[in-house]
Amino acid sequence: MSSLRTERSWNRREVLAAGCALGGTLALSRVSLADDSASKGQSGPYSPFKMGLQSYSLRGLGSGGHPDLRKALTATKDLGLHFWEAYPAHFPVTPGSQEVQFRRREIEASGVTISGYGVVSLGKDAAANRRTFEFAKALGLDYLSADPDPAALDSIDKLIEKFGVAVGIHNHGPGHHYAKIETLAKTIKDHNPKLGVCIDTGHFLRSKEDPVDAVEAFGKRVYGVHLKDVKDAVKFTILGQGDLRTVDFLKALAKDKYSYLLAIEYEESPEHPVAEIKACLVEAAKAIAEVRKGGEKEKEKEKEKKG
Repeated sequence: MSSLRTERSWNRREVLAAGCALGGTLALSRVSLADDSASKGQSGPYSPFKMGLQSYSLRGLGSGGHPDLRKALTATKDLGLHFWEAYPAHFPVTPGSQEVQFRRREIEASGVTISGYGVVSLGKDAAANRRTFEFAKALGLDYLSADPDPAALDSIDKLIEKFGVAVGIHNHGPGHHYAKIETLAKTIKDHNPKLGVCIDTGHFLRSKEDPVDAVEAFGKRVYGVHLKDVKDAVKFTILGQGDLRTVDFLKALAKDKYSYLLAIEYEESPEHPVAEIKACLVEAAKAIAEVRKGGEKEKEKEKEKKG
């Protein structure tokens, strides 16, 4: 996903409509896997992860060439998910904490909590950066996924310190400044511990980097995951049909007790993405089940050792 700063705003009627649109009962597909408890990381097929969606996956559900918040929320309900890393075109950076909180409440009324936000640009405009952090604080975000200008990192440290919002630098594909694990490790090394990396598994695969190595390199400084698959460093695929070592990747996250959002991001079929996102979720649930099974075996071994 490309970084984006957008100035389009939503009025109260638009956001209220988005929440009300989901007031009726929707028949969930048989392959929708999450229930309310599972979405909160308490139990169910996605435990111990907070499974959600990068809402960029639903960018093609729109009208007049613009992503439609109402349609995206309806699709998220159909998928059985409750957490978003919100794409800015669905919920633009908005001044005024009261307005932000009103919009957050309306979205949450539809069953979706915005846990992360991005990908945002953080550049040399200090005032614009501050507005983004004020928005993040008012929205109650866990993290921002970002494409920061390297020259702005010292000032971003100060904003992280002031507002308490983590920032995950999003790796893009080949040729991008943050494409490589080594570059990202050097970038965050001497900065605020809450400046880390938002791991995009697909873009790492496109850059011929192993996302498992990324988890091992960044450890507790992983703030956000865009979970997707790529075949032969070129073709985006449904999860499990590409080269991502999904089980090993999730095992590495679980080992570090990763607690931020695990967001499916599906870039293909933008106008009709739901069925393929469901297929990704089925594969994710299978992989997570393998992770849990491995964890249970490790616990049994530990018990045997203790005698």
